[in-house]
Amino acid sequence: MFDAIGKVLFDVLQQIYNVVGDYGFAIIALTLLIRILLLPLTVKQTKSMYELQRIQPKIKELQEKYKDNKEKAAEETMKFYKENHVSPFGGCLPMLLQMPIFLALYRMLSSYGDNTGLFPKYIAGLPDAAAAAAARFWIVLPDITMSASQMYKDGGIAPAIPYIVFVILFGLATVVPQLMQPGAQAQQKQMAYLMGGMMVFFGWQVSGGVLLYWVTQGLLGLIQQQIQTRVYKAREEHA
Repeated sequence: MFDAIGKVLFDVLQQIYNVVGDYGFAIIALTLLIRILLLPLTVKQTKSMYELQRIQPKIKELQEKYKDNKEKAAEETMKFYKENHVSPFGGCLPMLLQMPIFLALYRMLSSYGDNTGLFPKYIAGLPDAAAAAAARFWIVLPDITMSASQMYKDGGIAPAIPYIVFVILFGLATVVPQLMQPGAQAQQKQMAYLMGGMMVFFGWQVSGGVLLYWVTQGLLGLIQQQIQTRVYKAREEHA
C-alpha cells in the first residue's frame, strides 16, 4: 500500500518539479497540496483539540469529585463530552490519515535497509552532473536523498550541519504545536518533549527530503492552529 501511494506521490512530485525546477521546492509544494486536501479534517482536528482544552477545567472538577469511584468518573466524563458535543478522539483521524502518506513519502524519498526508494533510484539513473543538480535543494541541502547520519559518516560535522538543523526543526515541529495549544497541561508537555526527542532520534536517520516534508507540514500546521485558535477565542469574546 505504501509503495502504491508513494508511486502516486512520486508522479505528482515530478509534475510539480517540471514547473518549479527544484525538487526541494517541489516537496514543499507537494506538502502544501497534501495539507490542502486534508484541510477539512485538520480543521476539525484543531477545533476538537481546542474544545478539549476549553472544557479541561470542568473535566478536572469531575475527576476530583469522583476520585474515589473511577467507573463513575469515567461515566460522568463521557456524559459531559456528549452534552458539550466534544469527542475526545476527534483529533485522531487526521493523524491516522497522515501516517500512511508520511510512510509512503519515507519509502519514496529514502534508501532504507536494502531497499531504495523511487526518488533515489531516479536520481541514481541520471548522469552525475544532472543527478547532483537534481538532488540539491537550492542552497540549503546539498543532497535531499542523504540523511544527517550519512553526511556525518561520509564527511564529518561540517557537511552535516544543514541536516542537523533540519533534524532539530524536525523535533520542534512535533513539540511546538503541542506546547502552544491553549491550556496545555504538564502531562501533555512531558509527552510532547518525549515525542520531540523520539523524532530527533528518528530524524537523524531519514533523508533530507523527508525532513523537509515534515518541517513544512509542522510549520503549516502551526500557522493553521494559531489562526483557528484566534478565531475561536474571538467568537467566545463576542458571544
